[in-house]
Amino acid sequence: MSSYSRGPSQTRADIALRGVYEISKVLAVPGRLEITLNNVLTLLSSFLDMRHGLVTLIDEAGDPTSVVGIGWSEDRARAWMGRQPQRAVDQICVTGMPVVVPNMQSSALFPDWSFDGALPRDARVSFIGVPIKDRMKVVGTLTIEQIWDETTTYHAADEDVRFLTMVANLIGQTIRLLKLVQRDRERLMDQQRLLEKGLSERNLAERGPDGIEPSIPARKGDAGKGGIVGTSPALRQALQQIRRVARSHSAVLLRGESGTGKELFARATHDFSPRAKKAFIKLNCAALPESVLESELFGHEKGAFTGAVAQRKGRFELADGGTLFLDEIGDTSPAFQVKLLRVLQEGEFERVGGNQTIKVDVRLVCATNRNLEEAVAKGEFRADLYYRINVVSVRLPALRDRREDIPQLAREFLRRFDREHHTEHELSPSAIRVLESCYFPGNVRELENCIRRTATLSLEDRIGEHDFACRNDECLSATLWKTAVSDPFPIIQPRARAFVDDDPAGERPAIPLRDTDRESPVDNVKVSRGELLEALESSGWVQAKAARLLGLSPRQIGYAIRKYDIQVRKF
Repeated sequence: MSSYSRGPSQTRADIALRGVYEISKVLAVPGRLEITLNNVLTLLSSFLDMRHGLVTLIDEAGDPTSVVGIGWSEDRARAWMGRQPQRAVDQICVTGMPVVVPNMQSSALFPDWSFDGALPRDARVSFIGVPIKDRMKVVGTLTIEQIWDETTTYHAADEDVRFLTMVANLIGQTIRLLKLVQRDRERLMDQQRLLEKGLSERNLAERGPDGIEPSIPARKGDAGKGGIVGTSPALRQALQQIRRVARSHSAVLLRGESGTGKELFARATHDFSPRAKKAFIKLNCAALPESVLESELFGHEKGAFTGAVAQRKGRFELADGGTLFLDEIGDTSPAFQVKLLRVLQEGEFERVGGNQTIKVDVRLVCATNRNLEEAVAKGEFRADLYYRINVVSVRLPALRDRREDIPQLAREFLRRFDREHHTEHELSPSAIRVLESCYFPGNVRELENCIRRTATLSLEDRIGEHDFACRNDECLSATLWKTAVSDPFPIIQPRARAFVDDDPAGERPAIPLRDTDRESPVDNVKVSRGELLEALESSGWVQAKAARLLGLSPRQIGYAIRKYDIQVRKF
């Protein structure tokens, strides 16, 4: 008896309609198709008294590419492939029509069929199969088995056929949509690879006789052209490390806070290396789920999974002879780390769905803003993979450690904004002072966002200090670092400590400040409660102005205000 005929107050048509609605919601959820189809079959079993249910997908030649059943998993996929009713599936695919078999045991379509289990006496097992179509082309089948005996009331199978046909139509539309998305995605990736190749060739042609790309200044006063900009000692030291590291083929781990430009440094590592004429391929590991990430890196064979309409090379193959940059490597799962480790150890892998071993010669550059040592200690990151990717570690300076570069960076970002929008802006000296006094926890990325926002909202071509969001109490980042008590940047280790002077009464303990907070070259920066109040009063309680008056950083001012428990006035 069909499940959707159980309720006396509901007709089978009403319950079938509800079933189609619930199944359509499952198909609308993004995810791997095999898992989605498994969820569809599980839900379908609640509307039909079905013993088994299978969805078989076929390729253009009619060969099955995927078989999904209730309880499907990667490990059981091969078992499901062997359980499909091949003759019945072939008939459905050839005719494009449903197939109904009242008794499978006596049907020629199931010559080797046998019931796996104890079949009730005088019972029979029926079969219903419907085609899954993409427009008018059959791309698969949906089949179920049902048990009938003297205790069940048999209903006409055409009701079940109509219900299954509606479900199969929904599955067909979903498969078609996934194929279109996959084709568009591959087309966009091909265009991106061609564009990157063209840019790489142009950069190589533009490099000077010393082999240094113009976008990475090698001498003080050089202007950047869309790449790494700055002449500060911290930046120059990082670039010198990159140049030395680039000469070898060792794996490089770029470490630093978010927004410090790890991708630009990875590109510089490639451009300064002997592999510069080969491909530079990049991938953000945190942007893709594990199943997609594996296909992206290793590629896949045609028919390896639903939507794999053609063989496609992975990032490792595309980077053969060149450099592969894996960003956010610390956010990968342990299972994926095992697969990545084998490639790094052996230099070989197989495409998803393939058995041919492919050897590659790839220079690996990884980046992370996580504390990998802590992740290894907690068991969240494999120690063996850590040692493979951390052959040479380069720590990128935070923007607060290279404040000398802020004016040059700000003018460069403003120049790019004006070029994009066909405008002309300039930064006044007061605007530069505002930028130099900011802490920029988001580093270079936050500075660029600040410049673009200010230029967009500026009423005049000359940007002044009052055009910035922090001068109008609209800067969220300022709120974050002013109220932060603990260090939000664990990667940057303190090198020295300065202390805010205790109040004259000696009732409050001194507050430790990191060397990175200190703008003054003096080793011990001190301020009393009275001096702090006087500076805040004279600056109209604008903490950035008070910091300049006292020769401190805004972060130090924030610490001192909390230390002396001063109630900040707002106007």
